[in-house]
Amino acid sequence: MSIKLLLLDVDGTMTDGKIAYTNSGDEIKSFCVKDGLAIVSWMRLGGYVAIVTGRESQIVTKRAKELQINYLYQGVKDKKAVVEKILKELNMGWESVAAIGDDLNDLPMLLRAHKSYAPSNANEYVKQKVDTILNASGGEGAVREMIEDLLYMSGKIEAFWALWEAE
Repeated sequence: MSIKLLLLDVDGTMTDGKIAYTNSGDEIKSFCVKDGLAIVSWMRLGGYVAIVTGRESQIVTKRAKELQINYLYQGVKDKKAVVEKILKELNMGWESVAAIGDDLNDLPMLLRAHKSYAPSNANEYVKQKVDTILNASGGEGAVREMIEDLLYMSGKIEAFWALWEAE
């Protein structure tokens, strides 16, 4: 598999892009369980995952810990610089990267990634710039669809299925 590192945006990609607040000011986001299973599977197959997001949220920290995601960067203004730091640490180049994002601030990583994806409900300009527009919307299985596409392309989809047949 030539793609080793997945770059994930959060709002609008791992979630539906909506942010709700309770009366006490707590933030609420919801994540797709199917995305989570695919992320965990990707890592079990030897891949790396990085969440690179412009906002900061304890909910995202909790989700990243729950999934045991390798790299978590929040409050990021320069996504390209953060990704280059990760690539240096992993001794990889952009040719090893697939990225998913939905809005303009994701373009620096989407335009450099070897393979780029956008959910079906992404910003129209972003959809013009990515390699693949997914059928799924953000927060509704877009990350899962991206991962399965990468696994099909690399011939690893059966290894993905086998992870769960053996359980």
